[in-house]
Amino acid sequence: MQLQTAQRKRAKIKMGMQGPSGSGKTYSSLLIAYGLCKDWKKIAVVDTENHSADLYAHLGAYNTISLSAPFTPERYMQAIDVCENAGMEVVIIDSITHEWENLLDYHSSLQGNSFTNWGKVTPRHNDFVQRILQSPCHIISTIRTKQDYVLSDKNGKMVPEKVGLKSVQRDGVEYELTLVFDLDMKNHATASKDRTGLFFGKPEFKISIETGRMIHEWCNKGSDVSVDDISILITEVNSIKELIALYHQFPQFKEVLKPEFEKRKREILVQQEDKTTHIATTTKFNSNGKLH
Repeated sequence: MQLQTAQRKRAKIKMGMQGPSGSGKTYSSLLIAYGLCKDWKKIAVVDTENHSADLYAHLGAYNTISLSAPFTPERYMQAIDVCENAGMEVVIIDSITHEWENLLDYHSSLQGNSFTNWGKVTPRHNDFVQRILQSPCHIISTIRTKQDYVLSDKNGKMVPEKVGLKSVQRDGVEYELTLVFDLDMKNHATASKDRTGLFFGKPEFKISIETGRMIHEWCNKGSDVSVDDISILITEVNSIKELIALYHQFPQFKEVLKPEFEKRKREILVQQEDKTTHIATTTKFNSNGKLH
C-alpha cells in the first residue's frame, strides 16, 4: 500500500447557461456540446421542457431523455446515471430550474418550523449539485432567469425598480460551476462566471461550435495540472467563497489537499477578524458622539 500524488488527466467542464425563455439556451448548449466531443451520438439532453430539445434534431443525431414531473433531485440524478451508463460524453440538463422549484414546493408543503424544515431540503439539493460536479461527463446546465426588482424610494414613494436578471435556482449555485454564460433575447452571450479565463471580461458574442472547441482545448490542458499547482492556488484565494469554489472544482484533490484547504480557511477567518478589530479600534468619536 503506497500513497501517490493525485493528478487530473482531463478536466470535465461543469457549466451553466442562463437566460430568459427564448434566449437560445438549448440551441447554444447543443453547439457547445458538439464542440466539446465532435460526435452528436455522444451527446444527451435531459429534457424537462416538454420535448423542446427535439426542435433542433436537424443539427445531428443526439440523444434525449424526457423528464416529466415530479422534478425531484433524485430523478435528475437517475437521468445522469442513464447517460453515463450509455457512454455519453456530454450531458445537457435542460433545465435545472425545475429541480429547485420542486424543492421549494416541497418545503412549502412541510408542517412545522419553516427554518428547520430546510434541513429536509438542503441535503437533497446538495446531493444533486455534487452529482453534477462528480460526473465523469461534461455537463451543461441551463437555468431560467426572470426580471429582478427592488423597491426604491422616489419622492417619498416606494416604487419597483429593475435591477437585472435573477436565475431561478438556489442562490450561489453559480459558485459551484466553472463557467456560466448569460444569454439575452438576441442570443448574445457574456460570461458572468469564468474560471477558464477564456471569456470573462470579453465583449458579448454569439455562441458557436468553436466556443465548445475552445472549452475542450482548455479541458485538455488540465492534464498538466498537478496537486502542487492547486496547492499554490489555495494560498492565492482571499475569500471563503473562492476557497469553496476551488475545493469543488478539483474533486480529485479534495482528500489530498484537505489539510491545506482547512489551513487557508482558518487564515482567511483570522484576517477577517483582524480587519474587523482594526476598524473598531481606529474609529474615533468627537465630544458629540459623532464619527470624525
